[in-house]
Amino acid sequence: MLYLKQFTFNPFQENTYLLYNDLNEAIIIDPGNFNNTENTILKNFISEKNLNLTRLLLTHAHIDHVLGNKFIFDQYGLLPEMNKKDLFFIQNMEKSATLYGIPFEQSPLPKRFIIDGETIYLGKYQLKCIETPGHSPGSICFYIPSNNILIGGDVLFLNSIGRTDLPLGNHQDLINSINTKLFELSDDTKVYSGHGPSTTIGHEKNTNPFLN
Repeated sequence: MLYLKQFTFNPFQENTYLLYNDLNEAIIIDPGNFNNTENTILKNFISEKNLNLTRLLLTHAHIDHVLGNKFIFDQYGLLPEMNKKDLFFIQNMEKSATLYGIPFEQSPLPKRFIIDGETIYLGKYQLKCIETPGHSPGSICFYIPSNNILIGGDVLFLNSIGRTDLPLGNHQDLINSINTKLFELSDDTKVYSGHGPSTTIGHEKNTNPFLN
């Protein structure tokens, strides 16, 4: 089976996701843990489940989604994998932290860059990488067809969409990404967002005020 564990971390209430299987292989997506308490919560869960953390993936590189990158590297030796178009945010992490007044540890640079359409494997499970620019230029969603779930970052929320007033954001690109990429998925696809509760593609097609 494929299991999904959600943590909500840091002052931005960001959702960090752990995906793992029956072989105890695991992938972490968007580690937002940023202090000793949150680091311990994450580390204890990984230890209790005896998970072998194999990859660190980013839906995008805004500061609230990468605050735990340094901890993951120090503890598990993993470098982030992300879309190259978001490298700007890693390189300017100190400026972002200063702007928001939050403590941070500088994220290491990526191990490799994810491209649109590639497949990442967790054992027999496939994560399809869907490039969805708008909230950031390099936003990526991870779709798992076997379980019909989408790890969507800050592209689509319950009755809302990602903000586009941040540096390099583009509102029309975001709308296009949702309409032409995400809304092509089946209505019962469950969307796990970067903040707040989960939703479904069908629900957002029918009720999202920003898209109707």
